[in-house]
Amino acid sequence: MDIKSVGVIGAGQMGNGIAHVMALAEYDVLLNDISQDALDAAMTTIEANLARQASRGKITDDELQAAMGRITTTLNLSDLGRTDLVIEAATERETVKQAIFEDLLPHLQPHTILTSNTSSISITRLASRTDRPERFMGFHFMNPVPVMQLVELIRGIATDEATFNACKSVVDRLGKTSASAEDFPAFIVNRILMPMINEAVYTLYEGVGSVQSIDQSMKLGANHPMGPLELADFIGLDTCLAIMNVLHDGLADTKYRPCPLLTKYVEAGWLGRKTERGFYDYRGEVPVPTR
Repeated sequence: MDIKSVGVIGAGQMGNGIAHVMALAEYDVLLNDISQDALDAAMTTIEANLARQASRGKITDDELQAAMGRITTTLNLSDLGRTDLVIEAATERETVKQAIFEDLLPHLQPHTILTSNTSSISITRLASRTDRPERFMGFHFMNPVPVMQLVELIRGIATDEATFNACKSVVDRLGKTSASAEDFPAFIVNRILMPMINEAVYTLYEGVGSVQSIDQSMKLGANHPMGPLELADFIGLDTCLAIMNVLHDGLADTKYRPCPLLTKYVEAGWLGRKTERGFYDYRGEVPVPTR
Protein backbone atom coordinates (compact mmCIF):
# COMPACT_ATOMS: atom_id res chain seq x y z
CA MET A 1 0.00 0.00 0.00
CA ASP A 2 1.04 3.59 -0.57
CA ILE A 3 1.62 5.25 2.80
CA LYS A 4 1.10 9.01 2.71
CA SER A 5 0.27 9.93 6.30
CA VAL A 6 1.87 8.84 9.56
CA GLY A 7 0.50 9.11 13.08
CA VAL A 8 3.04 9.19 15.92
CA ILE A 9 1.89 8.47 19.48
CA GLY A 10 4.11 10.08 22.11
CA ALA A 11 5.97 13.37 21.71
CA GLY A 12 8.99 12.49 23.83
CA GLN A 13 12.57 11.95 22.71
CA MET A 14 11.75 9.09 20.33
CA GLY A 15 8.39 10.42 19.13
CA ASN A 16 9.65 13.86 18.17
CA GLY A 17 12.61 12.28 16.37
CA ILE A 18 10.30 10.00 14.40
CA ALA A 19 8.03 12.93 13.49
CA HIS A 20 11.13 14.88 12.38
CA VAL A 21 12.42 12.24 9.95
CA MET A 22 8.95 11.39 8.62
CA ALA A 23 8.17 15.04 7.83
CA LEU A 24 11.56 15.49 6.18
CA ALA A 25 10.77 12.45 3.97
CA GLU A 26 7.58 14.26 2.85
CA TYR A 27 5.04 12.28 4.88
CA ASP A 28 2.15 14.17 6.48
CA VAL A 29 2.64 13.68 10.22
CA LEU A 30 0.09 13.81 13.02
CA LEU A 31 1.87 13.89 16.39
CA ASN A 32 -0.14 12.94 19.47
CA ASP A 33 0.48 13.21 23.20
CA ILE A 34 -1.64 13.52 26.35
CA SER A 35 0.17 16.75 27.27
CA GLN A 36 0.02 20.03 25.32
CA ASP A 37 3.28 21.07 26.98
CA ALA A 38 4.93 17.93 25.61
CA LEU A 39 3.62 18.67 22.11
CA ASP A 40 4.85 22.27 22.27
CA ALA A 41 8.27 21.15 23.53
CA ALA A 42 8.44 18.54 20.74
CA MET A 43 7.78 21.12 18.03
CA THR A 44 10.46 23.39 19.49
CA THR A 45 12.93 20.49 19.56
CA ILE A 46 12.10 19.41 16.00
CA GLU A 47 12.58 22.95 14.66
CA ALA A 48 15.90 23.30 16.52
CA ASN A 49 17.15 19.95 15.20
CA LEU A 50 16.09 20.80 11.64
CA ALA A 51 17.82 24.17 11.99
CA ARG A 52 21.00 22.38 13.07
CA GLN A 53 20.82 20.21 9.94
CA ALA A 54 20.28 23.31 7.81
CA SER A 55 23.25 25.10 9.39
CA ARG A 56 25.44 22.14 8.41
CA GLY A 57 24.17 22.15 4.84
CA LYS A 58 22.39 18.79 5.14
CA ILE A 59 19.00 20.30 4.28
CA THR A 60 17.92 23.65 2.81
CA ASP A 61 15.90 26.33 4.60
CA ASP A 62 13.01 25.54 2.24
CA GLU A 63 13.13 21.86 3.27
CA LEU A 64 13.13 22.93 6.92
CA GLN A 65 10.02 25.06 6.48
CA ALA A 66 8.28 22.40 4.40
CA ALA A 67 8.98 19.71 7.02
CA MET A 68 7.63 21.88 9.85
CA GLY A 69 4.53 22.55 7.76
CA ARG A 70 3.84 18.82 7.42
CA ILE A 71 3.60 18.22 11.18
CA THR A 72 0.29 18.71 12.97
CA THR A 73 -0.20 18.06 16.68
CA THR A 74 -3.25 16.73 18.52
CA LEU A 75 -4.29 15.77 22.03
CA ASN A 76 -6.99 13.46 20.64
CA LEU A 77 -5.77 9.94 20.00
CA SER A 78 -8.80 9.25 17.81
CA ASP A 79 -7.53 11.77 15.24
CA LEU A 80 -4.75 9.32 14.31
CA GLY A 81 -7.36 6.92 12.96
CA ARG A 82 -7.27 8.67 9.59
CA THR A 83 -3.54 8.03 9.02
CA ASP A 84 -2.12 5.18 6.92
CA LEU A 85 0.59 4.18 9.38
CA VAL A 86 0.60 4.56 13.16
CA ILE A 87 3.86 4.40 15.13
CA GLU A 88 3.39 4.09 18.88
CA ALA A 89 6.33 5.61 20.79
CA ALA A 90 4.86 5.88 24.28
CA THR A 91 6.35 4.77 27.61
CA GLU A 92 8.06 1.37 27.53
CA ARG A 93 5.36 -0.35 29.58
CA GLU A 94 3.22 -3.03 28.01
CA THR A 95 0.02 -2.09 29.85
CA VAL A 96 0.32 1.51 28.62
CA LYS A 97 0.84 0.39 25.03
CA GLN A 98 -2.08 -2.04 25.18
CA ALA A 99 -4.40 0.66 26.53
CA ILE A 100 -3.37 3.04 23.74
CA PHE A 101 -4.09 0.50 21.01
CA GLU A 102 -7.40 -0.44 22.63
CA ASP A 103 -8.53 3.21 22.62
CA LEU A 104 -7.34 3.74 19.05
CA LEU A 105 -8.83 0.64 17.39
CA PRO A 106 -12.44 1.90 16.93
CA HIS A 107 -11.17 4.90 14.96
CA LEU A 108 -8.82 3.19 12.51
CA GLN A 109 -9.30 2.83 8.78
CA PRO A 110 -9.39 -0.79 7.60
CA HIS A 111 -6.05 -0.47 5.82
CA THR A 112 -4.13 1.33 8.61
CA ILE A 113 -0.92 -0.39 9.71
CA LEU A 114 -0.21 -0.37 13.44
CA THR A 115 3.39 -0.45 14.68
CA SER A 116 5.24 -0.06 17.96
CA ASN A 117 8.63 1.53 18.55
CA THR A 118 9.11 -0.79 21.53
CA SER A 119 12.72 -1.74 22.21
CA SER A 120 11.96 -5.11 23.81
CA ILE A 121 8.27 -6.02 24.27
CA SER A 122 6.75 -8.94 22.33
CA ILE A 123 5.25 -7.77 19.05
CA THR A 124 3.13 -10.92 18.78
CA ARG A 125 1.61 -10.27 22.20
CA LEU A 126 0.89 -6.59 21.45
CA ALA A 127 -0.61 -7.52 18.06
CA SER A 128 -2.86 -10.18 19.59
CA ARG A 129 -4.71 -7.47 21.55
CA THR A 130 -5.71 -5.67 18.34
CA ASP A 131 -8.14 -6.39 15.49
CA ARG A 132 -5.32 -6.53 12.89
CA PRO A 133 -2.41 -8.75 13.97
CA GLU A 134 -1.56 -9.29 10.29
CA ARG A 135 -1.11 -5.50 9.90
CA PHE A 136 0.93 -5.03 13.07
CA MET A 137 4.71 -5.05 13.50
CA GLY A 138 7.65 -3.63 15.41
CA PHE A 139 9.17 -0.43 14.00
CA HIS A 140 12.15 0.20 16.28
CA PHE A 141 14.14 3.38 15.68
CA MET A 142 17.47 4.03 17.37
CA ASN A 143 18.12 7.13 19.49
CA PRO A 144 18.70 9.89 18.38
CA VAL A 145 16.37 9.16 15.47
CA PRO A 146 17.55 11.88 13.03
CA VAL A 147 21.17 10.69 13.38
CA MET A 148 21.04 6.90 13.72
CA GLN A 149 20.85 4.98 10.47
CA LEU A 150 19.29 1.69 11.60
CA VAL A 151 15.63 0.71 12.02
CA GLU A 152 14.75 -2.74 13.30
CA LEU A 153 11.65 -4.21 11.63
CA ILE A 154 10.14 -6.97 13.75
CA ARG A 155 7.46 -9.31 12.45
CA GLY A 156 4.96 -10.78 14.87
CA ILE A 157 3.86 -14.35 14.23
CA ALA A 158 0.86 -13.08 12.21
CA THR A 159 2.45 -10.13 10.36
CA ASP A 160 1.83 -10.48 6.62
CA GLU A 161 4.32 -9.82 3.84
CA ALA A 162 2.47 -6.74 2.51
CA THR A 163 2.77 -5.05 5.90
CA PHE A 164 6.47 -5.83 6.16
CA ASN A 165 7.12 -4.56 2.62
CA ALA A 166 5.15 -1.35 3.25
CA CYS A 167 7.18 -0.61 6.40
CA LYS A 168 10.45 -1.47 4.66
CA SER A 169 9.54 0.99 1.89
CA VAL A 170 9.07 3.70 4.52
CA VAL A 171 12.52 2.99 5.98
CA ASP A 172 14.03 3.13 2.48
CA ARG A 173 12.34 6.49 1.84
CA LEU A 174 13.79 7.83 5.10
CA GLY A 175 17.25 7.00 3.74
CA LYS A 176 17.84 4.58 6.61
CA THR A 177 18.78 0.89 6.69
CA SER A 178 16.36 -1.76 7.95
CA ALA A 179 17.35 -4.90 9.84
CA SER A 180 14.78 -7.68 9.92
CA ALA A 181 14.55 -9.17 13.42
CA GLU A 182 12.58 -12.09 14.78
CA ASP A 183 10.17 -11.50 17.66
CA PHE A 184 12.31 -12.61 20.61
CA PRO A 185 12.97 -10.50 23.73
CA ALA A 186 14.89 -7.27 22.96
CA PHE A 187 15.28 -8.22 19.26
CA ILE A 188 18.85 -7.72 17.89
CA VAL A 189 20.40 -4.45 19.05
CA ASN A 190 19.27 -4.49 22.67
CA ARG A 191 19.75 -8.26 23.00
CA ILE A 192 23.46 -7.57 22.49
CA LEU A 193 23.82 -4.02 23.85
CA MET A 194 21.93 -4.21 27.15
CA PRO A 195 23.78 -7.23 28.58
CA MET A 196 27.04 -5.39 27.78
CA ILE A 197 25.82 -2.33 29.70
CA ASN A 198 24.57 -4.56 32.53
CA GLU A 199 27.99 -6.25 32.70
CA ALA A 200 29.65 -2.84 32.89
CA VAL A 201 27.40 -2.04 35.88
CA TYR A 202 28.42 -5.37 37.48
CA THR A 203 32.06 -4.44 36.88
CA LEU A 204 31.42 -1.20 38.79
CA TYR A 205 29.34 -2.97 41.47
CA GLU A 206 32.09 -5.52 42.14
CA GLY A 207 34.78 -2.84 42.34
CA VAL A 208 36.72 -4.04 39.32
CA GLY A 209 36.87 -0.49 37.99
CA SER A 210 35.51 3.00 38.59
CA VAL A 211 32.94 4.72 36.36
CA GLN A 212 35.73 6.64 34.65
CA SER A 213 38.07 3.68 34.16
CA ILE A 214 35.30 1.43 32.80
CA ASP A 215 34.14 4.01 30.25
CA GLN A 216 37.68 4.99 29.30
CA SER A 217 38.66 1.34 28.85
CA MET A 218 35.83 0.64 26.41
CA LYS A 219 36.35 3.89 24.48
CA LEU A 220 40.10 3.48 24.09
CA GLY A 221 40.36 -0.31 24.31
CA ALA A 222 37.40 -1.29 22.14
CA ASN A 223 37.03 1.94 20.11
CA HIS A 224 33.46 2.57 21.33
CA PRO A 225 32.33 6.17 20.75
CA MET A 226 30.78 6.26 24.24
CA GLY A 227 31.57 4.26 27.35
CA PRO A 228 28.84 1.79 28.45
CA LEU A 229 27.95 3.72 31.62
CA GLU A 230 27.86 7.03 29.75
CA LEU A 231 25.64 5.34 27.16
CA ALA A 232 23.37 3.94 29.87
CA ASP A 233 22.88 7.49 31.21
CA PHE A 234 22.08 8.69 27.69
CA ILE A 235 19.51 5.91 27.11
CA GLY A 236 17.99 6.20 30.61
CA LEU A 237 18.72 3.76 33.43
CA ASP A 238 15.01 3.00 33.82
CA THR A 239 14.87 1.94 30.17
CA CYS A 240 18.02 -0.20 30.57
CA LEU A 241 16.52 -1.91 33.62
CA ALA A 242 13.17 -2.47 31.89
CA ILE A 243 14.89 -4.16 28.93
CA MET A 244 17.05 -6.32 31.20
CA ASN A 245 13.91 -7.43 33.04
CA VAL A 246 12.27 -8.34 29.72
CA LEU A 247 15.35 -10.39 28.77
CA HIS A 248 15.53 -12.05 32.19
CA ASP A 249 11.81 -12.88 32.30
CA GLY A 250 11.49 -13.84 28.63
CA LEU A 251 14.59 -16.01 28.29
CA ALA A 252 14.76 -17.36 31.88
CA ASP A 253 18.56 -17.26 31.91
CA THR A 254 20.49 -15.94 34.93
CA LYS A 255 23.03 -14.25 32.66
CA TYR A 256 20.38 -11.57 32.02
CA ARG A 257 19.80 -10.84 35.74
CA PRO A 258 19.84 -7.05 36.19
CA CYS A 259 22.70 -5.83 38.33
CA PRO A 260 21.47 -4.80 41.83
CA LEU A 261 23.34 -1.51 41.46
CA LEU A 262 21.35 -0.67 38.32
CA THR A 263 18.14 -1.38 40.25
CA LYS A 264 19.33 0.82 43.14
CA TYR A 265 20.06 3.78 40.85
CA VAL A 266 16.58 3.50 39.33
CA GLU A 267 15.00 3.26 42.78
CA ALA A 268 16.86 6.45 43.75
CA GLY A 269 15.46 8.24 40.68
CA TRP A 270 18.96 8.63 39.27
CA LEU A 271 17.97 7.77 35.71
CA GLY A 272 20.80 9.45 33.80
CA ARG A 273 20.84 12.61 31.72
CA LYS A 274 17.08 13.18 31.87
CA THR A 275 17.19 13.52 35.68
CA GLU A 276 20.69 15.08 35.70
CA ARG A 277 22.11 12.21 37.74
CA GLY A 278 22.98 8.64 36.92
CA PHE A 279 26.44 7.11 36.74
CA TYR A 280 27.47 10.73 36.18
CA ASP A 281 26.23 13.93 37.81
CA TYR A 282 25.28 16.41 35.07
CA ARG A 283 24.33 19.36 37.27
CA GLY A 284 27.68 21.14 36.85
CA GLU A 285 29.54 22.34 33.78
CA VAL A 286 31.28 18.98 33.34
CA PRO A 287 29.77 15.52 34.10
CA VAL A 288 31.27 14.04 37.27
CA PRO A 289 31.19 10.27 38.08
CA THR A 290 28.88 9.44 40.98
CA ARG A 291 30.96 6.43 42.06
